Amino acid sequence: MLRLRHATVTSAADSAAGDGQRGFRQLRSELKMIPALPVAALRAESDDLARQVREVDTLIQRTNWEVDLLD
Repeated sequence: MLRLRHATVTSAADSAAGDGQRGFRQLRSELKMIPALPVAALRAESDDLARQVREVDTLIQRTNWEVDLLD
């Protein structure tokens, strides 16, 4: 679930920042891009979600190493 939330928030931040919006024929001076979402806040949330994913992955790996399998 954390990975899905991270992907969604990252995608929203990328879209709001205009990433992937190449191909306009107008000059940059002709257009003023105003993000519809708070990009900085979304990036901060994305970083926090990525940290949580890493922590859960680390916990799972540690548990895998600590638990012995039954034969």
